[in-house]
Amino acid sequence: MDAASAAKDRVDRALALLERRLLDLKSRAAGASRVPDDDLFAPEPSSETDRARIHELEAAGRDAAETLSRAAEAIRDSLAEQEAR
Repeated sequence: MDAASAAKDRVDRALALLERRLLDLKSRAAGASRVPDDDLFAPEPSSETDRARIHELEAAGRDAAETLSRAAEAIRDSLAEQEAR
């Protein structure tokens, strides 16, 4: 497997993991909260459940950003290696 394919595989795995985490958070939130799914940006969380849900979503967003950053770096490295050849 060449470096570009390896980088693409890393990105695909990262995105699949992110999608699974978000679906899990959504399903837990739907079962545990009276707040509709589209009310993510309510100015004042009305309960501890809402605060916990917002915290989980923020953590998932940070994880996603970090994972995608690492994937982008891997792609840059791969492209640099190919250009050096």
